[in-house]
Amino acid sequence: MDKQDSYRSGLIALAGRPNVGKSTLANALAGAHVAAVSPRPQTTRRRISAVVHGDGWQAVLQDIPGYQTPRDALTGRMQHTVDQTLADCDAVIFVVNAAEAIGGGDRFIAERVRAVQRPTIVVVNKTDAVAPAAIARAITGVADLIPDFVAVHPVSALTEDGLAALRAELAGLLPEGPAYFPPDQSTDQTRDERAAELIREAALERLRDEVPHALAVSIEELGADRGRIHVEAALLVDHESQKGIVIGKGGQMIRDIGTAARATLSEAWGAPVHLDLTVKVRRGWRQDDSMLNRLGF
Repeated sequence: MDKQDSYRSGLIALAGRPNVGKSTLANALAGAHVAAVSPRPQTTRRRISAVVHGDGWQAVLQDIPGYQTPRDALTGRMQHTVDQTLADCDAVIFVVNAAEAIGGGDRFIAERVRAVQRPTIVVVNKTDAVAPAAIARAITGVADLIPDFVAVHPVSALTEDGLAALRAELAGLLPEGPAYFPPDQSTDQTRDERAAELIREAALERLRDEVPHALAVSIEELGADRGRIHVEAALLVDHESQKGIVIGKGGQMIRDIGTAARATLSEAWGAPVHLDLTVKVRRGWRQDDSMLNRLGF
């Protein structure tokens, strides 16, 4: 195989402040629902690989938490994941929100992206929500943050507008290397990890106030029988009052979460799913290293 025909592969970190749409972008590029998506801060808590397959190349997108100041063991681990991923990556996609002015959070992250000195593509996301003038302002603003960028791509990860051009640009960021995943694999997550991710997404879409920050999902049992997947999962919260909120009046909230999660899991796995959900109080789980290890953080 000559140099022109050599296979290319590598890790591309998705960097940006919380809620700029990194997880939606990762899912859209991978063509699969692998990362939880919600408007809540801290939706992404651990690194998730979304695999993008191309003709002669494979990009492993690293969807990572947004930058934040660590305030407990959980957020400390999240920030360590961000720093380690940027140090290990071959390239970076720096994502900003077209619907919001460039701010201090964007500048803070841009400094760290520049520090790792990796080829960087800038993505101005959520173009479907703004007028062309706002997109132009965002492009101008972000160009000052990453002056030596490879390219700027205005996109809507939600509608997939602009994604074809972005996807075509990825191969140029990658070094020569092997295919890390087979062509039918879209993520490195175990089945348990993916189930926990998508169940938590269903909960985050429906819960308010501080409950989403206190919520985690533990997969108690997962198996398959006669083409049907059986999942038993526990929603973990910090306080008894939060347990009542998650269960809801007459059990309505937990039923709604279960119905939504079951549909998402069935679509992701291409098989019917039976889901049993319970709610458990685990006081201080965000500070408990053994619990964080068990949950995969």
